[in-house]
Amino acid sequence: MSIVFNGIQFGFLLAFLVGPVFFTIIQTSVEKGFWNGALVAIGVSVSDIIYVTICYFGLFQFLNDPHSKTVMAYIGGAILILFGLYHLVIKARKAREVSFMAAAEKRPLKYILKGFIINGITPMVFIFWIGTISFATVEFHYSTGFEFFIFFTALLTTVLATDITKAFLADKLRRLITHRFLMIMNIVIGICLIGFGIKLLMMAKDGVILLQ
Repeated sequence: MSIVFNGIQFGFLLAFLVGPVFFTIIQTSVEKGFWNGALVAIGVSVSDIIYVTICYFGLFQFLNDPHSKTVMAYIGGAILILFGLYHLVIKARKAREVSFMAAAEKRPLKYILKGFIINGITPMVFIFWIGTISFATVEFHYSTGFEFFIFFTALLTTVLATDITKAFLADKLRRLITHRFLMIMNIVIGICLIGFGIKLLMMAKDGVILLQ
């Protein structure tokens, strides 16, 4: 039972980090409704599962190479900036055309892929999972595959549940949102994404990532 509790604790820690994933789930839910926001959350969860699997089976020794992390930071930073510019220039301009009925689209893969990409492009997520596995090994003394399986199942389930809750709450607030608010929200999201991207590029440039 303590393994499950520890997993839930780490899950809440990750779930309440405010980053690109948080803004993407909120924005999608407001514009496209709860179910599409939930699909983004599922895409994020799939990305996390892949990261955890890679780390657990020891491939992080290759991917944790300083050069690989720096390249990933440059690529991730550039993609975040492009996403940010898209929201800032295109989505904000089209906000007045958005329907608040938010009918479900028949393209679930689009939103799953959106969450998968946003979560997967930054090395910070990868570094978080490496740190979590290391902490679980040293602090909690987990050493068997079964212990890690229970720990990460509880952790990832907690993250997915909280992300879906965010989508649900954002969808409910949609009824109170005007086109002007939606335009401002897209501008803020765009600026935040660009900020995250620039931060990644600067960290790669200054060699900060190599030290983590």
